[in-house]
Amino acid sequence: MTIHSVLKKHFGYDHFRSGQEQLIEAILQGKDVLGIMPTGAGKSICFQVPATLMPGITLVISPLISLMKDQVETLLQVGIPAAFINSSLTYRQTELALENARNGTYKIIYVAPERLLVPEFLQFAQSSPISMLTVDEAHCISQWGQDFRPSYARIPEFIAALPQRPVVSAFTATATPRVREDIASLLQLQNPEQLITGFDRENLYFEVQSPQNKMSALTAFLENKKEKSGIVYCSTRSTVESVCDALNDKGFSASRYHAGLSDRERRKNQDDFLYDRVQIMVATNAFGMGIDKSNVSFVVHYNMPKDIESYYQEAGRAGRDGSLADCLLLYSKQDYGMNLWMIENAKKSESSDPDTEELIKERDKKRLRDMTFYCNTGSCLRGFILKYFGEKPPQHCNNCGNCHTKLETIDITIDAQKILSCVARMRGHYGADVVADVLLGQPSETISELGLEKLSTYGIWDKDRHALDTTIEYLLQMDCLVKNSNAALGLGPAAKEVLTGGTTLHRKVEQETLPTPDAKDPGSAALSALDQQLLSKLTQLRQQIAGSQNVPAYVVFSNQTLSDMCRQKPLTQRQFLQISGVGEMKLWRYGKPFLALLQEDAVERKKNPSADTDSADKPSSSRSKSKRKEESLLPLAELADSPEQNNLLSQIALSEEPIGISQFAKSINSVFSEHGYEKISAIHLSDRLLAAGLLQIPPQSETQNKEPTQLGEKVGMIQEERSKPDGTTYRINLYPPHLQRLIVNHLPSLFKGTAIEWEKADKAGAFTG
Repeated sequence: MTIHSVLKKHFGYDHFRSGQEQLIEAILQGKDVLGIMPTGAGKSICFQVPATLMPGITLVISPLISLMKDQVETLLQVGIPAAFINSSLTYRQTELALENARNGTYKIIYVAPERLLVPEFLQFAQSSPISMLTVDEAHCISQWGQDFRPSYARIPEFIAALPQRPVVSAFTATATPRVREDIASLLQLQNPEQLITGFDRENLYFEVQSPQNKMSALTAFLENKKEKSGIVYCSTRSTVESVCDALNDKGFSASRYHAGLSDRERRKNQDDFLYDRVQIMVATNAFGMGIDKSNVSFVVHYNMPKDIESYYQEAGRAGRDGSLADCLLLYSKQDYGMNLWMIENAKKSESSDPDTEELIKERDKKRLRDMTFYCNTGSCLRGFILKYFGEKPPQHCNNCGNCHTKLETIDITIDAQKILSCVARMRGHYGADVVADVLLGQPSETISELGLEKLSTYGIWDKDRHALDTTIEYLLQMDCLVKNSNAALGLGPAAKEVLTGGTTLHRKVEQETLPTPDAKDPGSAALSALDQQLLSKLTQLRQQIAGSQNVPAYVVFSNQTLSDMCRQKPLTQRQFLQISGVGEMKLWRYGKPFLALLQEDAVERKKNPSADTDSADKPSSSRSKSKRKEESLLPLAELADSPEQNNLLSQIALSEEPIGISQFAKSINSVFSEHGYEKISAIHLSDRLLAAGLLQIPPQSETQNKEPTQLGEKVGMIQEERSKPDGTTYRINLYPPHLQRLIVNHLPSLFKGTAIEWEKADKAGAFTG
């Protein structure tokens, strides 16, 4: 099989996404690879496709049980034998899994990093053909990554213990240049093929709000999303509890997830969300890594995360199927203090020395400042993120809250000097709230006790409190102010130039919000009212099937795939296979009920053709007739069970000379099209001969041109070199008369996928030429 046939057969896609093919080819050539691809860009395909083609087992190191379970479940659904080994299995279950693995049952095994050096597993790995070791969420190996896990540091030790070094592939979604260097170095990748596909997720809409009341802002945001699935992230367990209770009280369907719950409740709540039994998951950052739920339509951060990496990874869990999705961050200045406290009080790693711990703490503080800058920037939010990861985006993306807000630039130098002067006189001993009270001239017991009302800056602020708070945040961004470990404000390195008038400060402020332009959502665009009704029926059918098989609905088909069915309306198995996300295994598992529903819908539309006149993309009259005629044609696979099979096959006129595949397909179509069967293209016929073993694509071919196999030559196929008018040469496969007849006699089997014993047919006297 080729990588493209594997992609179509198991995953249902006709084309690879950007970068996937390059990494897959490198792996199959025996190279190590490092892939940096954003969440939802298809990292898993990059190691799952070559794993099916490589001779031995692929081990995938993964950090979370939920991630492994989800990935293995998906692989089994598409016909790829896989298993996982982690602490959720009993000793007997682990023994059985390893026994099956030794017997060659699995192509892919997911394993927790903590299991690698356990004697039983190490012994298995040392005695088994390990073709590839894949490190998923590879940033976990770096102390400079946002999710450092000491167990990842032992991966090189495991690799060194194997009798033969496998291909090593590493993948992650968010990694700065420093982390990328760490991954390659610590995993000891050997001259790896490195690919950064770009961090942009064009289907995600980013927005930051600073509301007076976060719960009111959240419920307003959710009001028109009651039928959609989403995640609300909170920074603490107590906030998760209060937000979840408030949403349920307001009529939303919400569940909760945090480390304070029992394992049983976490599993139940997670499954309720995955299986669409609840709409919203309210969670800490303990939830979500690797959860491949494709129909998440929004991610809300109720509190600001501690760094851009965490934010982008968590926000990226929305819109994984390519549909439009919203990423909203509700920011308040208290979020900074909470995250700073968490950094200062983080649990120390047993493997780190005090100097390293201090370096890590300073790194985390810098990341926190960058996150705060994101929340307060007046420029393009998408651009801010992409610049952070080293890209050079355009100035405006036109798909974020800031790009849809009209801003004006104002001079804030005088305001900045007032604040900096006040902080200087308070000698860095007080936090932002006390500084603000002094500037506003707010009398309080604290100010009286400290004598702060005597300062010359007392009461000099002439704007409102909100303007003061936002200006202080801006000065922190510009390094004019800094916060010490006790959150007290002090003068930063850029303060002197502002105080002395050596530089002026300008800031963009919101003038008005512009209407968000209508975006074209690939998941639901151009669906008529009838198509929307069809989508609803398909969704209900998907839910019924998922419930009966105890799998999440998106494992059956994604939202994107259902929308594609509504647009293309396939009526035959051949047409159904053309839907994005439908492979041969999905066709076999689910094709019959979905096709029955689609065929029933087509009958209803024919009875009442005027009902569909509101289609958003209504075809012309001639095109409609052509479309209906095409949809009524029978697939060639159905010829195998037809009483007219022999009659039709005998009518096909064969050439008395060797002919190419195009002429051969044309002679076949001249008969079939008159009897209500689908036409076949030369490419499709060639693909069926490839699958039947008469053609092959040479391993090193760059053009994907097919050539005869040894069997193909044996049954009479000829390859001839010819010249173009410009003098360049090319090769063409020719089919002599006796081979034309042999293939025609087996056409129904070819298109049904039945195995053909070509040599036996030869011995039976099939060749008359």
